[in-house]
Parts: sequence; C-alpha cells; structure tokens
Amino acid sequence: MVRRASLLPGVTLAALVAVVATVLGHALPLVGAPVFGIVIGVAIALIRPPDARFGPGLAVASRTVLQIAIVVLGTGLSLGEVLRVGRGSLPVMLGTLAVALVGAHFLGKALRVPGDARLLIGVGTGICGASAIAAVTAVVDVAEAEVAYAVGTIFLFNVVAVLIFPPIGHLLGLSQHAFGLWAGTAINDTSSVVAAAYSYGHSAGATAVVVKLTRTLMIIPIVLGLSWWTSRRTLVESGGAGRRAVPWRRVVPPFLVGFAVASLLDTLGFVPDGWHHALATSAVFLITVALAAIGLSTRPDRLRASGVRPLLLGGLLWAAVATSSLLLQAATGNW
Repeated sequence: MVRRASLLPGVTLAALVAVVATVLGHALPLVGAPVFGIVIGVAIALIRPPDARFGPGLAVASRTVLQIAIVVLGTGLSLGEVLRVGRGSLPVMLGTLAVALVGAHFLGKALRVPGDARLLIGVGTGICGASAIAAVTAVVDVAEAEVAYAVGTIFLFNVVAVLIFPPIGHLLGLSQHAFGLWAGTAINDTSSVVAAAYSYGHSAGATAVVVKLTRTLMIIPIVLGLSWWTSRRTLVESGGAGRRAVPWRRVVPPFLVGFAVASLLDTLGFVPDGWHHALATSAVFLITVALAAIGLSTRPDRLRASGVRPLLLGGLLWAAVATSSLLLQAATGNW
C-alpha cells in the first residue's frame, strides 16, 4: 500500500501545472487547458524530468484522478440527448466512428505505427479527442509518450479544422444543420467544435454541440470493449485463458459504471441545471491534472522514437472522417 504522504509531491506538481494550464486555457480557449497541461508537462520532462519521489503521486494523478474526471463528465451527458439528435444523424456519427477505428487499424499498420499509438489516435479522432484518449488510457496500459503524441496530433488537426471548415461549408453551400452535423462528427475537442460551428451560425452551433455530446457517449461501448479485450489478452499471455472467468471489474471498470450512473442521474433530472457549469469545469480541471501528470512522466527518448508516422496517421484519419461525414450526410439526406 502506497503511503498517502508519498503521493503528495507528484499530485501537487501535477495540480500546479494544471492551474497554470487552466489560466492559459482561459486566455486561449481554442487550445484549451488539457492540451496546455500535457504540453507543459512534457516541456518540464524534457528540460528536467521529475525525480523518483514524484513517481507515486504522478501515477495516481494520471490514472485515479483521470477516472474520477470521467465520472464527473457523465453528469453533463444526458442520455436523452441521443434521442434529440434524430435518427438521421446517428448513421453519420456511427459511420464516421467506424471509419476512424477501421482506418486507424489498417492505415496504422501500413504506416508501421505501434498498436497503442494507432488505437489512441483512432479513438481520439472517432470520438472526442483528449477525453476519449483519457478514457482509453484508464483501461489500457500505454506509454506516456504515445498519449502525449496522440493528444498533440488530435489538437493540431482540430486547429486546422476550426480555420478551414467554415469557408469550406460556405463553399459547399451547407445548411446550418448540415454544417453543425459535420462539425460535431469531424472535429474532436468540444471547444474547437463550438468555435467552428458558432462561427458558421447559432443554429449550426446548437446542432454541433448536441451531436458532440452524443458522440461522447460512444466512450461507453468502446471502453467496455477495450476493457474486455485487454482482460482476455492478459489471461492468454499468462497462460490462463479458459481456466478462470475474467473478473467483472476488469471487463466493466468501476469508473465506467460511475460514468453511466452519473449520466443516468442527469437524464432523470437529479443533477440541477445550475450545477452543470461547475461540474463541467471541475471535470476539465481534473483531466488537465491527469494529462499534466502524463506529460511529466514522459521520457524524451520515447517521445523522439515516435517519429512523424503517428502525425501522418492522424492527418489521414482526420481527412477520411471529414470526407466520410459529408458523404454520409449526402447519402442520408442530411445535407
């Protein structure tokens, strides 16, 4: 059992970085606090890596705090939002998610991107950027460098999307609904979705936010599947497959149950509307603490070893998702 006192240095350091990142995130909302958190953390690790006494606290901040953040996120995701999006929107969301995940697998293999890195980039592109990457990190053991690279890759193409989506939308003559659906399915971070969609129009912004929230709920089946797959793989590698049942806590992580319960409570009206902003702010801060801890734990040699292939994969997936979203809209009559 790790003593609580040994956790304090690492948790405190991650929290201090998160405070700075939050201030910068308010100043530059297009970037956002979570991205600043991991960038500052990586910068510190590159200049002067934290010594061993910070290790236990950083490990708790990067996993336990992250799991708490995901539960808090559930309080702002009403299950009723899925129904309000409409049947016509769901094929576009599910289709783009499939393009991201399948594309990450095959393109990642072709580019010789390591499995964990292509998984993170695929999930981040297909669902909701840093939040989805954080959720996957909570159930799959991945290197800090791969998390940092994945978050950075997703952020880069989010910025590009904010700049070019509105002009392309006008050029294509997209309606407010069509553009909102496009932004909500093809841009990952919430702040970037809001920035692009509301610059196109208020109605587009409202549609994009609902689509984005619905998309975020895809975290539940994805993480459940990954949790089951990781558990089975562990048993196979240990030679225990088929000899004993997989513990339910490995297949259904408690934090994911908490996420679903929090979402259900919000759906049933037990979370007052006046609490939503504070809870959302708290969730973002906790994610920032966790990503700061991941950044601080990054080792320079691992980061350099990643090369440019993950970045290329992220760009190809982003282009594929953006294109498939428009094609699916045209095919389903949403354009």
